[in-house]
Amino acid sequence: MKTWTGSTNWRWKRDFIVLIFTGLMVLLFYSMTTENMRTIRNLVSKLQEEPVLCPVAISEESITPLRNTKHYLVSAFMDQRVKGFDIRIIGIFKRDSIHPLHCSFCCGGVCNKTSPANILPHSDNFGFPYTATDILCQIPENCDPSYVTVLTQPSSNVSDHVFIPIRNKKEEMRFNFTVCISSLFGDYNNVLQFAQTLEMYKLLGVNRVVIYNTSCGPELERLLQSYSQEGFVEMVPWPIDRYLKLTRGWRFSEHGGDLQYFGQIVTLNECLYRSMERSHYVLLNDIDEIIMPYKHDNLVSLMNTLEPQHSNVGEFLIENHIFPKKHFEPSGRFHLPQWEKVPGINILEHIYREDPQRGVYHPHKMIVKPKLIEQTSVHEVLRKFGERYKVPLEVCRIIHVRVALRGNLKLEELNEDKRLWDFQDKLIPNVDKALKRAGLLPAEEQN
Repeated sequence: MKTWTGSTNWRWKRDFIVLIFTGLMVLLFYSMTTENMRTIRNLVSKLQEEPVLCPVAISEESITPLRNTKHYLVSAFMDQRVKGFDIRIIGIFKRDSIHPLHCSFCCGGVCNKTSPANILPHSDNFGFPYTATDILCQIPENCDPSYVTVLTQPSSNVSDHVFIPIRNKKEEMRFNFTVCISSLFGDYNNVLQFAQTLEMYKLLGVNRVVIYNTSCGPELERLLQSYSQEGFVEMVPWPIDRYLKLTRGWRFSEHGGDLQYFGQIVTLNECLYRSMERSHYVLLNDIDEIIMPYKHDNLVSLMNTLEPQHSNVGEFLIENHIFPKKHFEPSGRFHLPQWEKVPGINILEHIYREDPQRGVYHPHKMIVKPKLIEQTSVHEVLRKFGERYKVPLEVCRIIHVRVALRGNLKLEELNEDKRLWDFQDKLIPNVDKALKRAGLLPAEEQN
């Protein structure tokens, strides 16, 4: 009988080698496939993160003329607080030329998806031909838009139109308090008061000041650039004078022009929406006004007190109080030599406060919770989702150093108010540093 031991061993070894080789090939194939899939997933993820550019013109300007109309677009924001709408565009519309319009979106590189526009002119137009206007749009199905524009006809060729970016899609809450300064224009060059006001707001807990700049004096421009580089001030170019006939007044019957006070209401609303997803509170006031707590050290502690008591309030009204600049504190203790050549008013020297004339309308300014506000005017909110609360003047009031409102009042009829002096130890050196940083103190002072 024959035996096949050698042949059997050889076959066993051959099968074992084939098995090992097959296993290695399977592992190699699995590894390569897994790596390829990982690479593909990474590429897809990157493509999803990076916005697809639309083959249309994208505006980088703060004011964009709207083709085939007399209107202008300013900015667009995600806003889903009004049922049935997703996007709010801030615009400037000519009131006698408002016709049906359509929103057109850029969706992943496709720029022909449209929806009807709902046009909401602001009620406070003061008789001017142009007014702040909101355009509400619904995003079409299966669309994640990056840009939007407005068309007169839904079938218009979008390649002839300019789109604007949609903001607030992925904004993070970064600030507690933001101040909105509506507009700088002309040769405004009140450097010292502006530096004191900004440093005062820093001490009160403000994180960001947004300023809309048409033009200003050269020294103030240097100061603003310095604060912008620091990150405290956000400068928004506002070349409204290129497009409309402007006025420094607020009533058309007296001042004429196309739009109230260099578009003040437009910029206040733009700032409100710009700040909506990144700031808990927004202060709406002028460049020479300070919203000052009188029973709290700062705005943080003020709102920490008011908020629990008035949780449904979105609009906190603060009464304006004039400190006439013609009356000076008699000792001259704050007439500091290093500030003598700096243009502008020294607010520490003005401590005499007018009482408002209670028999006539007296304006307020506001601290608002932006997510509860839909439209605002200068002295009050026009449309909101929350309530209104008038803050008692002994709790908080506006310090407004300017020309007297009640010029017939004698000095002895005014109230002495030294609230600003409570901050002198930090305010004065901080103002000095800001002026030096901008190169606005004389050389001997810098040395």
